[in-house]
Amino acid sequence: MDPNDDLPANLFRRQDETPDAEFYHHPRFVTHIDAPAVAAVTQLYREYFLPDTALLDLMSSWVSHLPPEVPYRRVVGLGMNVAELKANPRLASFVVQDLNQQSILPFSAAEFDGAAICVSVDYLTQPVAVLRELARVLRPDAPLVITFSNRCFPSKAIAAWHALDDHGHLALVRQYLTAAGGWHAIELLDRSPQPPGRSDPLFAVVARRISA
Repeated sequence: MDPNDDLPANLFRRQDETPDAEFYHHPRFVTHIDAPAVAAVTQLYREYFLPDTALLDLMSSWVSHLPPEVPYRRVVGLGMNVAELKANPRLASFVVQDLNQQSILPFSAAEFDGAAICVSVDYLTQPVAVLRELARVLRPDAPLVITFSNRCFPSKAIAAWHALDDHGHLALVRQYLTAAGGWHAIELLDRSPQPPGRSDPLFAVVARRISA
């Protein structure tokens, strides 16, 4: 079965199909959205991730944008660059893995109380398979917070992302979740800093793991 189910394969083509490990080989110690948009991500995490819980930061890097005043029991990162992950002060542990090559997550069922994908969902070539795995490793009713802006590495973003506007991106991520199954209470949010146009926009799709 195609991991993206009924979504056409050409939607997931990219301008640069060289191995992602090569592209992410050198660390990038930068934030990919500006400070007001980062603050909007952090506020979402305040709202959805409870203190003293176990979180999975998927497609992680050197910063997780978690609220600094909130203690979490455990934060695990999964990303592409070992130097970035080692530099992330919020991570208790991390895994280096290319989700476009291996969508199976190396975690137990119901291991986490929440998960985040920050400004990276546009790079997934097997998003449905990845979201199925996320549903497996989250506990019932655990939140998944997927955030994105209008910025990306153009050569590595999938064709569908380039073809759609911001509202289309929200609808596409919702379609991924629906195709993956295991998710409910899907919210499409515009958390762009105000007034418009003075900073990067910020959008989010939030879903919860269906209870067993």
